[in-house]
Amino acid sequence: MKRLYYSLFLIITGFSFFSCNDQCTETRYVRQTRPVTLSLTGIRQAGIVTEAARTMERPGKLYVKENYLFINELKKGIHIIDNSNPSNPTAIAFVNIPGNGDMAVRGNILYVDSYTDIVALDISNPKQVTEVSRVQDLFNNGLFDGGYWAVNMNTGAIQDQEVSYVTEKIKTNCEDNITPIGWGWGWFSMDALFASSSSLSSGGKSSSSSDGVGGSMARFALHSQFLYTVDQSNLNLLDISDPGHPDFYKTIPVGWNIETIFPYGNNLFIGSGRGMYIFDNSNPSDPQQLSVYQHNVACDPVVVHENLAYVTLRSGTTCNLAQNQLDVIDIADLSNPKLLKSYPMKHPHGLSIDNPRLYLCEGEYGLKVFDVSNPMEIDQHQISHIADINAFDVITIGSNLLLIGKDGFYQYNAADPKRLKLLSKIPVSSPF
Repeated sequence: MKRLYYSLFLIITGFSFFSCNDQCTETRYVRQTRPVTLSLTGIRQAGIVTEAARTMERPGKLYVKENYLFINELKKGIHIIDNSNPSNPTAIAFVNIPGNGDMAVRGNILYVDSYTDIVALDISNPKQVTEVSRVQDLFNNGLFDGGYWAVNMNTGAIQDQEVSYVTEKIKTNCEDNITPIGWGWGWFSMDALFASSSSLSSGGKSSSSSDGVGGSMARFALHSQFLYTVDQSNLNLLDISDPGHPDFYKTIPVGWNIETIFPYGNNLFIGSGRGMYIFDNSNPSDPQQLSVYQHNVACDPVVVHENLAYVTLRSGTTCNLAQNQLDVIDIADLSNPKLLKSYPMKHPHGLSIDNPRLYLCEGEYGLKVFDVSNPMEIDQHQISHIADINAFDVITIGSNLLLIGKDGFYQYNAADPKRLKLLSKIPVSSPF
């Protein structure tokens, strides 16, 4: 079994202060990967199964549709949660979806990825979700929680990696102790995955009132009669004129290390490891690239409001050359985006704009709220900071703020952004 030791040290106990040779005990979290081979035929034959609600272990992306929350469990499926009462969200079912990482909802149809396929699910009864149809072989590979999967072109099988975490206690010289780094999802190689509309302030602007709302880390987006998905290098279009039966329409090459997609108005903003691509989507069946804003290698989600785009860049396993910063970009001329200003951050991830407020996730450093009325003075107008949570992505809908992180799902009343009021939390079942 292969062990990859990350620079992740949480707590140091057993201190002794009597000599420089004293021994300390350090708790180290170790990530293990094990190669596995899965039958793609077997996965398809088994189909999608609805199970009883279960606790979250390693939550991924978050999606909101009316009174329901859809929270991805990395490579395992989706938790469906009744959020009619935000102070008491109730888990009602778990949909077992092998290889799942993204989702989008139109009407009563939930679109999900399952390794290579896009599957359309009927969620009319969220306690008994059923498979309607699937588009096969849309994706060739993917990256989930540091576990890279790919299709074996000779056998058609899925070559995957199973990721697990264990704790170890080791003896160290007390003087050699390393300052704890904290929990950053980038350390777990999740950046490439989380890498799926106004948002009702947060996600890309939806073209249909029957669509749900995703976060800034989304790889799925809905617009007009199309479902857009991005993979490592392409923008894929699926025709959903008949929502329950999506048809592959075409693939548009974009670049390399594509991570996120954010629809806004008649444009698509695609985040990649090297820049932000801007597409004219006035003809939804034929998006045309207008420009690209380039930066150093970095993980790159983006949100947009009017003539400004907000992009976070961060370091991490797949973004080692990056600076941790927020870029504000002038997109008044979509063919010539210009950097207005960069602001240093700790380890920024997803973000949401509810103008004039910007909600920014700082990973293990929590959630920050800024007044962005003056884009040249954002650092001087931090409204609030919740430091004791892990913040990966955030969605704001009216006065409600929904946040997902390594340690669980949080819901706040954000009517007063200076005093965010915690309404509820759904914790994970383990610290990993």
